[in-house]
Amino acid sequence: MWLCTSRANGTPHVTPVWFVHHLGRWWFGSDERAVKIRNIRRSPTVSVALEDGDHPLVAEGTTRVLTTPFPPEIVAAFREKYGWDVSASRPGAGARVLLEVRTVRWLLAGTAQ
Repeated sequence: MWLCTSRANGTPHVTPVWFVHHLGRWWFGSDERAVKIRNIRRSPTVSVALEDGDHPLVAEGTTRVLTTPFPPEIVAAFREKYGWDVSASRPGAGARVLLEVRTVRWLLAGTAQ
């Protein structure tokens, strides 16, 4: 999946992310020092895009940044899907944060819904 945020100067910042979709929300893990986190803390509006051949999904939403401890069901969902602990920091990296994105608008096949 691709996550698009806005830089301070208004230009887009697009980055690939691992995700889970749980209870109607998109969830992403990140290092707290990442560009996307700085962008989201300044402006929580994002777009997400998932390309699936003939059925691409694009959504616009608002984001909430969570610090540890993360919801156990989300940690379990990442572990099941990817085999890793989304809350575990890597050596030399910043603290982990979890992004919760609530969809406010779907854009399907280039048409606003």
